[in-house]
Order: sequence, then structure tokens, then C-alpha cells
Amino acid sequence: MILGPGLASAGEFPERPMRLIVHFPAGSSTDVIARVFAEKISQKLGQQIIIDNKPGADGAIAATELKRSPADGYTFMLATNSAMSGVPATRKSPPYDVTTDFTPIIDVGRYNFFVFIDKEVPAKKLSEFIAYAKANPGKLAYGAGNITGRLAFASIVAASGLDMTHIPYRGEPPAITDLITGRIQAMVATSGTGIPQVKDGKIVALATILEKRSAIAPDVPTMAEAGFADFKIEPWAGLFGPPNMPKQVVAVLNGAFKEAMADPAVRQRMAEQDFALTPSTPEELGALVKRQLDIHRKIVADAGIEMMQ
Repeated sequence: MILGPGLASAGEFPERPMRLIVHFPAGSSTDVIARVFAEKISQKLGQQIIIDNKPGADGAIAATELKRSPADGYTFMLATNSAMSGVPATRKSPPYDVTTDFTPIIDVGRYNFFVFIDKEVPAKKLSEFIAYAKANPGKLAYGAGNITGRLAFASIVAASGLDMTHIPYRGEPPAITDLITGRIQAMVATSGTGIPQVKDGKIVALATILEKRSAIAPDVPTMAEAGFADFKIEPWAGLFGPPNMPKQVVAVLNGAFKEAMADPAVRQRMAEQDFALTPSTPEELGALVKRQLDIHRKIVADAGIEMMQ
């Protein structure tokens, strides 16, 4: 394929190694997902994809670097709703405009998050937990290790009229430790962090926040089944490039990712991560970003969350 203006070279894309930015540390779920795709797509395109981990500031550091990168197709980012919806919704002066500062390439998939509680709390259903929290105003705390966990539980608190204290953590592991020991009574966290603890009998899962039940915890109801039909947060991941990437390059990357998503080995690895693949057009990813940004902003307003600088 001969590509138009905007590329460093007029030859076929790609002609040299590419860089995939990940705004989480090595070993994280997003990092694992990125490396699976990088290996498969490197084989397809004949050029290496180098993973560049740039964690911190809920993805704002990595996204800002992407925004400033050349739009030649050789730098792109596997970004989550934390960076693309959470940061703009929770900051007074976000460092980027997600609707104009990036090029949507493809919607990659959905992470599974669950509502977890301390096993000592007398509740086996979300409705029972809410009743218990209402009977104990100001006495319970919920933790969060990321923006998704914070906003997801804050929406439950706001919708139910609960009086609970929020305790922030630097990542999910320390929060889940405090949930196990009873320092906090609830949190929303990824399946990879919480479900192993559920299976060991250390905590309880009350609901999954996705629309369908999880294959790794099929007995746990969805938020809709638990009485929250209007729960709209989707923990998603998508591929983005710098602004004004050539459409031909976007098409190459979109096609390569779609082909990788259809590979049985890739699908198996994603299932192990409890990550549901959602191949899309670039336009569909752009629409998702705008829709989720509106939802995140509404949650921040409804829950009275103080905006950061």
C-alpha cells in the first residue's frame, strides 16, 4: 500500500519498528494485553512493535506524549477510559482534548470490574449491602486504586444516597489488601485483582459492572440484574494515534488489530484476562470516547467529586 503525505517515508507502511505506549506498568493487565497484540501484529506487518511503559497520572503522562508525537504511524497508544474519559472528567484543566488531540484507530475491548466487599459485612447481594450502608451512615469506607474504581463506586453511592468515605490508593493491590483486612468495606476493582481473593474466600463479589456476566465468575450478577439498570460505565481500551494520522495508516493498523482479534490464540489469552474483544471502526471508537466522557462528567457532578487541577 502506497501512503500519502504525512508519513516520514513514501514507501509501504511500516518500514521500521513501531512504538506502542502503555500507560500502566509492566505486568499489568493492560501491559499483558498490549504484548499479546504486539507479538501477533509484528508477525503480520513484518516490523517489531516495541512496548513503551509510561505509567503515572492516570495515563495523562503517556497521553500527553502521544499527543506530541509525529503523526507518521510509528507511535500509537493502547489507552483506557482512565486516560481518555477519567482524566478529562476529573481535572479543571486537562492536558489534552480527547475529541481533537488524538486519532481513534480501533476499540480493542472491555475490562471486567466487580463490586467487592469485606466478607465480614452481612451482605450477599448488592441490595443488602446498600441497606447495610444506609443503616450505618458515615461508618463505612470504600477504596479505589484507579479512576474507574473511584467513579464506578461513587456512582453507586450517589444513586443510592449513601454516606460513605472514599479512601484513595496507589493501585488496586494495596486497596484489596485493606479490603481483606477490613480497613475498607467495599471497592470496585478488576477481576484479575479481586476474583482470586473471592475464590479463596477472603472477600465477596456482589456484581460485575459489564452488561454480561463474566465467564470466570458466572454466578455473579450484572449491575442491571442487581438493580442498577442505568449503570453506564464501561472500562474500555482502545488504540489511538497522534492527531492527524494519515487515513491509510489508520486503515492498516485497524485491519491488523481486527485480524489479530480473530486469532484463536489471541482470543484465548484475552479470555484469560477476562477481557472482551470489541473490534470497531475508528469512527465507532471516536463516538465511544465522547459518550463515555459525558457519562464520566455526569458521575463527577452527581457525586460531588472535587475536581483536580
